[in-house]
Amino acid sequence: MTFDSLREQLISAAEALGGGPAALPEILTGIVDDVDHALREPLEIFPVCHHSPASALAMLRRLREKQPKVVYLELCEDLQPLLTELRNCRLPVALQAFASELEGFPKESAPLSVIAPITEASAEYQAVAYALETPGVELVLVDRSTDHVFQWQPDVTPAGSGEPEEDLHGDAVGVEIGDLRPRFAELEEHLLHHGRVRHWSEWWDQYVEQPLAGADHETYRQVMVLVGSLFRRLAPHDTRRFASDEDRERYMWTRIREHLAATGADPADCLYICGAFHAAGRVPEAGSAPGTPDFTISPRTGTTWLYGLIPSSHSAIEAQFGLAPGSVSIAAATWQKQLTKHRLTPFKLEGQRSSRKKALPVPAAAPGPVTDHLSGYLAGPPVLDGLDEEELRGWCVDIVRLARRNGYLASTADAIAVFETSILLAGMRGRARPTPYDFQDAAVTCIEKDTVPGRRDVRRLCEILLGGDRIGRVGYDAMPPLARDVFDRLEPLGLNLEQRSIQRALLDLNARPELAACSQLLWMLRYLLPGQAIRPIMGSRRLGEKHFQESWDLDLGRHQRAVIELGYEGVTVEQVLEQRLRRDAWDPKATAAIALKAVENSLLFLESPRLTEELGARAIELLSAERTVDDAPAVLRRIRRLLGHYRATTPVLPAWCERFVTTGYAHYCTLLPTAFVDEATGVRQVGAMLGFLFSLESLALSLGCDRTQLEIAVRQSHPESPAKVALLWAALHQLGALPLADLRARVGELLGNPLVVPAVPQYVSGFVQALEPVPRLAPFVVETLSRAFGQLPDPVLLPWLPNLIMTLRQQAAELVPVLTREAGRTFPGALAALDSWIPPWKAPARARPAVVPAGPASAAAVLLAAGRPSADAVAALLGCEGEWTPVAMGPGGDEAVAAALLTAYPEAANAVAHLVGA
Repeated sequence: MTFDSLREQLISAAEALGGGPAALPEILTGIVDDVDHALREPLEIFPVCHHSPASALAMLRRLREKQPKVVYLELCEDLQPLLTELRNCRLPVALQAFASELEGFPKESAPLSVIAPITEASAEYQAVAYALETPGVELVLVDRSTDHVFQWQPDVTPAGSGEPEEDLHGDAVGVEIGDLRPRFAELEEHLLHHGRVRHWSEWWDQYVEQPLAGADHETYRQVMVLVGSLFRRLAPHDTRRFASDEDRERYMWTRIREHLAATGADPADCLYICGAFHAAGRVPEAGSAPGTPDFTISPRTGTTWLYGLIPSSHSAIEAQFGLAPGSVSIAAATWQKQLTKHRLTPFKLEGQRSSRKKALPVPAAAPGPVTDHLSGYLAGPPVLDGLDEEELRGWCVDIVRLARRNGYLASTADAIAVFETSILLAGMRGRARPTPYDFQDAAVTCIEKDTVPGRRDVRRLCEILLGGDRIGRVGYDAMPPLARDVFDRLEPLGLNLEQRSIQRALLDLNARPELAACSQLLWMLRYLLPGQAIRPIMGSRRLGEKHFQESWDLDLGRHQRAVIELGYEGVTVEQVLEQRLRRDAWDPKATAAIALKAVENSLLFLESPRLTEELGARAIELLSAERTVDDAPAVLRRIRRLLGHYRATTPVLPAWCERFVTTGYAHYCTLLPTAFVDEATGVRQVGAMLGFLFSLESLALSLGCDRTQLEIAVRQSHPESPAKVALLWAALHQLGALPLADLRARVGELLGNPLVVPAVPQYVSGFVQALEPVPRLAPFVVETLSRAFGQLPDPVLLPWLPNLIMTLRQQAAELVPVLTREAGRTFPGALAALDSWIPPWKAPARARPAVVPAGPASAAAVLLAAGRPSADAVAALLGCEGEWTPVAMGPGGDEAVAAALLTAYPEAANAVAHLVGA
């Protein structure tokens, strides 16, 4: 056998180390058997590790030597149509499958998203570029579909819609080729400790990447399968993840055999690219031989998946797959260095920047029998590169220059210190040549010291120096129709919106009326996209407002993913916005306030009366079904704004508005007694209910509501908390059941009772909240506070003040400005006038003699004298009670008085006659 000698050596070493046969010899011989089994497969298996420069270099060499006719690639099979769109992108980008409407998965898990990132320094990209750019080569993706990814996942979790800028993948599930990492923490910790490294990426770079960078094809294959087999055998076999990995292997080999049988391709002309973990698989369904049992593939669910490309970045890949920060950037730099060192030309897709074509060499002869390359590789010391002083010196000089630009007090002495420390750290870690990780540690030690003067630390500066966080871009032709439509409609702005920087757009709608369409689109995108993608600097969009100049900060280049994912929801921005509004209004957790917000947004962004009417009907339905009044303030605020808009723009109110007012009037009257006594209902909510009932009362009564229902609801209310008691008093006063004199007397009793004085701030809070439904109580609230400050002694007042301030701040902060304005009108404006100022509520009542002058004024006096009850009520409300003086009635009686008034003021009479249609 090929590996008999190696197998015997490993068994002897295991017995010597373990003191006798045990699990270790079985594991060591098992990994050799796995290597032998994988290499004897007629269909060549090419093991890779995700984002590995060594795998990409070996792939590049093998493709040029073998020139396979069929390439089987471990990637979700339904992503294949996206691969041709990579020509229109700048890597790194990610293939994405997205679903927002689910069938067969829990509805609450929507949306679902799967991404597969692609970088230039990856073996899969080299295979894709080779297959797509070489005539006669077929590329077949054989991994499970995205639907099966979630079918086999134990817990389906939703993907996020809104992610930070640096996390371009959000909460999408990542699919990678070759997850080569120990499956339990003890092994990884052991390897890191004895390898004298800090992170798994650094261990992999030192012990696998660097030694395999220049290895021949057979050595590379055998070592990668060996590593994959080792991690596979040491992984826990009783986990769902391991079972899912084996199912993936069964799935892929089943698809490969189906393709071979359908096309009649020769396995010798094919290449199977998969992760090294899967290359060492020994499931019964593995193999290309006819008669191998197939795997029963479950059908897909009814979920409709949408596909596209989104921009990716090195940092996003590192975050999603648990790699060390900067490791993907270092891998990209290593890839470029090895290409230059070995004078290799990588495969690139036509249309990408800096793409270079090179003729393929003549295919190599068929490989001979498998030979043992592992024994010599494992027995001999690794071939280490010597110290490249020029490269290290350049790094040290450049990092000092970059550090000075970012605020560090670095000098030439620091560059020398970084150089020497890098060599020292490499020697301590058993390396002849300092790696980028050694250089990073040395730079942090010698330059960063104790503080970071700017927003970038030295480790981040090293990442920038060694290649930076490269961010990909999806080209215009690879975008969905909606994204292309957005960029086309914003073209009149004259900005390069694909640029990854903030751009200022100035819109003068008077000088350039054609920009009104751009303004409308920007406001819709402002509603749909994350907050930092589009920000208005000048201008706003509210009902009743119209601006002729606007200023915007646009950052669509860095939010390409958000624009692209809008294309998964519809064909145009208007369609997506309508769907979002409907989704918000019909959400199971939607309330009447949310539905009214959707109504307002439909008026602002979409000219669709049908949609507005539908959303308004939904708001009525939600209001009728609500059993709490938590959203009463928002409902009052929004319906007032909508009524004001319709009164200013339409001759009559829409039918849904009228039904909302009548429904709300009856609904809040029904809930009012319960809300007054319910401890869970705040005073602000009760005040908003009364505000709805009193401010919209005239409209509700004109539409057929009965005021008696409100009077009964108020009389049935018996609150206990002081703030709600004050609200009830205000409601009774508004209904005419509690005159101002009686209300003033009740407050006087409160201030005169030492047991009640500590609760007076709560009463004041209730009165301030009453300014919403009864705004004419503002002078009375100022009077109440003034009387409290004037009557209460300092030992009572000083502890009372903090409680008053905190109560007003927590419960009535938005109404305090109304109170402040009323106080400004009540108190004198100059300090000198304060000494002689008499408060209006303390001013003595003066009796005005009923002197009846000649003319129309005498007629008014006669009318007042004839209707004394009404005049007395108005005087009591205004605090101007006085005594009556007898007034002589003129000849003709009341008819003569009325005739005199009509004759004196014909304009008013004509206006009234016009209103009543006379």
